[in-house]
Amino acid sequence: MKKTNVLFAASECVPFIKTGGLADVAGSLPKYFDTEKYDVRVMMPKYTCIKESLREKMEYVTHFYTGFCWRDQYVGLYQLKLDGVLFYFIDSEFYFNGSWPYSNVYDDIEKFSFFSRMVLSVLPLLDWKPDIIHCHDWQTGLIPVYLNDSFQGDLYYHHMKTIFTIHNLKFQGTWDVRTMMEKTGLSGYYFTPDKLEAYGNGNMLKGGLVYADRITTVSDTYAEEIKTPFYGEGMDGLLRAKAGSLRGIVNGIDTDFYNPEKDTDIAKTYSIKTALKGKAANKEALQEELGLEKKPDAFMVGIVSRLTDQKGFDLIDCVMHEICDLPNIQVVILGTGEKRYEDMFRYYASLYPGKVSANIYYSEALSHRIYAGCDAFLMPSLFEPCGLSQLMSLRYGTLPIVRETGGLKDTVEAYNEITNEGTGFSFRNYNAHEMLGIIRYAKHVYENQRTNWDEMVVRAMKQDFSWAASAKKYQALYDELMEEKIVEETPADL
Repeated sequence: MKKTNVLFAASECVPFIKTGGLADVAGSLPKYFDTEKYDVRVMMPKYTCIKESLREKMEYVTHFYTGFCWRDQYVGLYQLKLDGVLFYFIDSEFYFNGSWPYSNVYDDIEKFSFFSRMVLSVLPLLDWKPDIIHCHDWQTGLIPVYLNDSFQGDLYYHHMKTIFTIHNLKFQGTWDVRTMMEKTGLSGYYFTPDKLEAYGNGNMLKGGLVYADRITTVSDTYAEEIKTPFYGEGMDGLLRAKAGSLRGIVNGIDTDFYNPEKDTDIAKTYSIKTALKGKAANKEALQEELGLEKKPDAFMVGIVSRLTDQKGFDLIDCVMHEICDLPNIQVVILGTGEKRYEDMFRYYASLYPGKVSANIYYSEALSHRIYAGCDAFLMPSLFEPCGLSQLMSLRYGTLPIVRETGGLKDTVEAYNEITNEGTGFSFRNYNAHEMLGIIRYAKHVYENQRTNWDEMVVRAMKQDFSWAASAKKYQALYDELMEEKIVEETPADL
């Protein structure tokens, strides 16, 4: 039986480069496909900021020169196999130099236009041909466009299918049309309102939405939300028109990496059977590590996040005094972001020593200890395409407190004290005091319905948000596209 060949194209990917959840999807998901039926590979830029220990393992494949933006550009191709997945790397020090994968939108427009075009250009040089190119976020939005443009003259690319996945609709890769035409090399034909033009500018993400055969996003609820003006970021009309091609598939997490039974970063490992004792030991160790009062009965709330408006920190700012004034509560923050929120948490940590710990940096190891040691995890996002932190907290038996939006609504079942069901707590309206009310309620359940709370911890840890579950849904989508491909390749007279 012929395998379905799928190429992931992404601007970042674990373990090479990570700035957000996109990297987790691109790096982790390919490992979970049925390898007897699907050959899934990944292509990304060969950034100079990738760790040297990984760069030196990459094998040279080939190189060539091509014209792009009035320059004769070197293009190298490298590969590396990790965990059974073959990764390809487009090499160009001209575009992928520097200490960070992104610089600014103006420069990134040209950088990722180059990357998108080179993804297609190198394919004939491989001994492997993808049936489907799975594009991720605006940085790869031009791949379906280029495939429709100059590459269609080559029979090699005929009937090649594309999927475009939206990880966060807010980021779209926009600039003025004239500059976009110069940097992408696309003609004015593509910069009309029914193609890449949007509100007077060129828009790379829109290219993916218009020309891809299928559109996905990272949760069912977010797929519905982005068809409305509030969440649609100006693309809601187009997404309503493309509703038949749009679907949501919730992200997963690497359950081997986020595993409280084997996690070497936490004070004491634990399983579902030993969760209550294990979490108590981790709470005590976390309190000691962060200089908090050693109180085993304290209601400890964790936050691991980028400190931005999107994540709901304006709500927290509004009622942080009231949160801190709750008796027997502790709050642990880990993350960086907007200065006003960094300063806010530093202020409350100084105002409430022993009760608030503000860790204004990022540490993967400490994030694991927060997931393991806290009782609840606060995530009151304005919008959340999927969210991964709530999945990690569920995995460690730390009950999420979330706003009912996007993937948070899809992955956290609100506690029902009458039926004793649920895996966390949620509130609907984007309102600070509604959030405060649900925090108080969660604390009440923790203190006064402890048996129900403990049972909810066990239910949370039993939830299956592995990539394997997500992979099955993507496989069904790939099968659907392959059926269309077969029909297109079959001569009409047969």
